[in-house]
Amino acid sequence: MRKYIIAASVILLTITSCKKDFLNLTPISNISATNFYKTESDFTQANIGVYAALQGVYGNTALPGYGAWIMGEMRSDNTVFIFNTKDGGQLGRADVDEFIDNTSQIATQSKYTSDYVIIGRANQVLKSLESVTFSDSSKNIFKGESLFLRALAYFDLVQYFGDVPLQLTPVTTYAETQTPRTAKATVYNQILADATTAAALLPAKSVQQAGRATSGAANMLLANVYMVTKDWAKAETLLKSIVSSGGYSLVSDYAQVFSPANKNNSESIFEVQYSDNASAGVYSVFAYLFLPTLADPGVIPGFPSSATNGSSGGWNTPTPDLIAAYETGDKRKEATIATVTVSNTTYPYLKKYVHGAAVFPITNDNWPVYRYSEVLLFLAEALNEQGKTGEAIPYITQVRARAGLTPITVTDQASVRLAIEHERQVEFAGENKRWLDLVRTDRAITVMNAQGVKVKANPAAYYYPQGIVPSPVSYNVQAFRLIFPIPNREISLNPKLTQNPGY
Repeated sequence: MRKYIIAASVILLTITSCKKDFLNLTPISNISATNFYKTESDFTQANIGVYAALQGVYGNTALPGYGAWIMGEMRSDNTVFIFNTKDGGQLGRADVDEFIDNTSQIATQSKYTSDYVIIGRANQVLKSLESVTFSDSSKNIFKGESLFLRALAYFDLVQYFGDVPLQLTPVTTYAETQTPRTAKATVYNQILADATTAAALLPAKSVQQAGRATSGAANMLLANVYMVTKDWAKAETLLKSIVSSGGYSLVSDYAQVFSPANKNNSESIFEVQYSDNASAGVYSVFAYLFLPTLADPGVIPGFPSSATNGSSGGWNTPTPDLIAAYETGDKRKEATIATVTVSNTTYPYLKKYVHGAAVFPITNDNWPVYRYSEVLLFLAEALNEQGKTGEAIPYITQVRARAGLTPITVTDQASVRLAIEHERQVEFAGENKRWLDLVRTDRAITVMNAQGVKVKANPAAYYYPQGIVPSPVSYNVQAFRLIFPIPNREISLNPKLTQNPGY
């Protein structure tokens, strides 16, 4: 956690475009926290700073956030890293993909650091709200937003790292960051407390500023925690409340869910905001990274031909397993996966984030965190796990109907469980859901070891270049690898931290 949660100063950010696009930001100065946090305007800027840190989790211009894609998607059977002989699989991409990662991976450090940046900023806002006197309605929204974002960051940390330091107040000295790990059960309790309070304080999506946290987003986070902890009845109650609120609906065209022209649409419960405002520096870049390495990205419609993605391509490349998972006639496949031919070899790539760019590498795609289709599939799962399988199937049907598919034909609990797993795999491909799904359903070891056998048997099918094969010790998926190591850098700076067993 180190210096990332030290709140001795705050980066002030100003809105440079209309209110709707509240994350078009430009840093302007550093001001001591003691001289800041006085007015409602101060808190508006400070809260924007908490939101802006989300871009470090999911990826922005400086490329923090690659841990989100590597750890959440490439770790799974959905996508792989195309090994590039020019860079040797640097940044730990191939190592995490092949389950031979270690305590010094940049990807895990990126996620760990970025989440604690959110927590540190949220803690400062929450503490400072205690001593100001502007309207309670505004204070409640600021508090609800920071509590939601803190809970979201801790939920990310505890799922990927297990026990993590729990810091709920601003720290002002290096010594105060020297804290041990907190048992994950305690961290989960804090997440539940934060998200519950946030749900009560935050407004509905219909009246909240676009892109900001809402009561629906907080309830969805709570439901997600209950899904992970297998408290099915509580998850069911929350998910049904989201459905009955009438605040969300499926977008009729799956591809349009991800279009930059359709941000924060009726299906969006929460998404990370980006902008193609070059001067603000908050544009997204993942569209370029998910393409294969291209000498000329201009071969992709809508992209300029004046630059190359060099050795930066090949992230999140769809596996043969994911491609085969789509049923005939599933509209989601065309919206999610496309192909491009490079040096007489055809590669698939994630299409759902590829919408062109006027200038390299500036793109305008948001990142979806929660969508209404996940409410429906989570609700189906919560019902099915309680033996209410007949009630579960209509919610699956809604998702499949939008994809152009007929209802599932299985009706027993075990088969419906696998049908829901399948729907989640193809519905949320490329959205950092698959690995966590496999872990929480106790399927990760079985599924990933089976994929490892296939990769080793035919590396070329998984895009390994001629002469390059997986390490002999790769894809030996053991229980300790269901969570990631605490970054060695953190342990070296905090002697009270201990490492996850096995690393």
